[in-house]
Amino acid sequence: MISKAKIKHIRALQVKKYRKDEQCFVVEGAKSVVELLHSDFEIVWVGATPEFLQQTKSLLANKKPEVSEATEAELIAAGSYQTNSGALAIARMKPNTAFPIRDNEWALLLDDIRDPGNLGTIIRTADWYGVNHIIASEATADFYNPKVISATMGSFCRVHVFYTNLLPYLQAARKPVYGTFLEGTDVHQLHWSGGGLLVIGNEANGISSAIERLVTQKITIPRYGRAESLNAALATGIVLDVIRSKK
Repeated sequence: MISKAKIKHIRALQVKKYRKDEQCFVVEGAKSVVELLHSDFEIVWVGATPEFLQQTKSLLANKKPEVSEATEAELIAAGSYQTNSGALAIARMKPNTAFPIRDNEWALLLDDIRDPGNLGTIIRTADWYGVNHIIASEATADFYNPKVISATMGSFCRVHVFYTNLLPYLQAARKPVYGTFLEGTDVHQLHWSGGGLLVIGNEANGISSAIERLVTQKITIPRYGRAESLNAALATGIVLDVIRSKK
């Protein structure tokens, strides 16, 4: 049974202020919780159905979180999902620390991606294409937002996101910087070798003028129809697919 105090705590963690204060976040759904159990995140608490607890007994024994048996109705009442037939967990956030980008590695730079669903999908897409590092502007959606975690479908466990001021970061970078624009070199015409930084701009305004000045190669996805623009997450997937196919 999930106590009323625990439900209150879980609901509070839906709010960024409380997540920051507690340095904890919520993961919902059986698949995502299993991914969490396989990760290096510190897990504080797991509430789950008897079936889930039985299936993950060894993983839980290894992680040693506090465990509460729960019904599906209790999981739904505690979380934000309309359906949850498996599990819900609380884990500790990781420190926001910089990471090195290897010479032959590709990394994403997100210039004010505000929509949590877009951020989550970008993280999931990055994971699919083997991109393990994302550098995000300070105005980008919170990595630990429940909608972000949900949209990643477990990829939040493998893709590292570092929040920083992009201007000094790019000024200090010694790598080619590619930026997505409506006008630029066709992504299919470039020779994608080695590694670099790929900038994805804000959903409404694209890449900011300050960041644009630090882009060394403007790229575009050729348009054949009449749509004004592409969704940021979809554009990310297309460019990463071209990069991987050209290597």
